[in-house]
This record gives sequence, structure tokens and C-alpha cells, in this order.
Amino acid sequence: MRFKIDENLPQEVVELLCEHGHAAVSVFDQTLSGAQDPTVFEVCQEECRVLVTLDLDFANIQAYPPGETSGIVVLRLVRQDKSRVLQIIEKLMPAFAEAALSQKLWIVEEDRIRIRD
Repeated sequence: MRFKIDENLPQEVVELLCEHGHAAVSVFDQTLSGAQDPTVFEVCQEECRVLVTLDLDFANIQAYPPGETSGIVVLRLVRQDKSRVLQIIEKLMPAFAEAALSQKLWIVEEDRIRIRD
């Protein structure tokens, strides 16, 4: 699966996804840091990449309709430190392997995943 990791997540998320066989890049890798959300969204669609972010703005289905995406994963975590984020991403690996992300919005909370079409 192809992922783009937003600038609000640690670079280690890219490394973790790659270790699990995914093609992941960060917005830093493409000099998109500081880019507006619509620009990041557009690049993800052009590259057919699933966006992984802490930015709750991407959970707005009117601004970013899931049906028009390669997928969006929004992490809604109480703790957003590096170790917790990496722990949650690691826990998501089986779900990434089993479920379709394309045209879906995943809201990942501490103890559940909500999926919107």
C-alpha cells in the first residue's frame, strides 16, 4: 500500500510502514512541509497515496470526501507523543492488510477505528 505521512507525525512512521512492506513517504520527503491542507490532499490523490495525519481537518468529509480519495487515516489520540503514535501505527498493521483504505476515512482512536465511506 502507498502512504503519505503528514508533517505532524514522526519520520519513524514512514520507516515503520516501509518495514512492513508498504511504500511510504512523508511530506518532508517531497518538500511539502508547510503546504496548505488542500495541496497535501491533491498531491496524495495524484500519487494514489493514503494520507496518515493527526490533523482533524482531514476528517471533514465535506472538504475531503472519502469517495474521492485513496484513503485518509486520521489519528485521534489522547497522547500524541512519538512512542504512542508508533505503538498505534504498529497496531494498525493487521487492519491495513485486511481492510480496504481506498475511498475511506478512518478515524483511529485509542480503542477503536471508525470507518466512513
